[in-house]
Amino acid sequence: MRTIDLSPLYRSFIGSDHLASLIDAASRSEKQSTYPPYNIELLGDDKYRVTMAIAGFSKDDVSIQVEENTLTITGTKKAEEKESNERKFLHKGISERNFERKFQLGDHVKVLAADMENGLLHIDMERVIPESKKPRQIEIGSRLIEN
Repeated sequence: MRTIDLSPLYRSFIGSDHLASLIDAASRSEKQSTYPPYNIELLGDDKYRVTMAIAGFSKDDVSIQVEENTLTITGTKKAEEKESNERKFLHKGISERNFERKFQLGDHVKVLAADMENGLLHIDMERVIPESKKPRQIEIGSRLIEN
């Protein structure tokens, strides 16, 4: 496994170390397991959907949290359910193990809704750019008006 030393980036970016933080977060996300499988769809110019295959989980077993541009999806099966269902499997291909999956969200990406249907969890997101951040046209010859 490769490791990248990002300390030179932190030393050279004064006041704009956001890029180094993103690279550092991306290198940490490589260490996540591949369970559960997921898709990321582009639904429109600024609309996205994450779909995760979480067969065997109910709405009560799944938690979705957004904190500082990180979307965290956690699935936890209750221990008593596992113990009470003493079943014998000849083949067990449907994994029902606990999981935690993190996604780094871009700036101004908001989670709109989450829905579960047929063993698939759908999370809809949209990039909402504030008016102050949108590009604006400046006319040549315009003057600054002071209060």
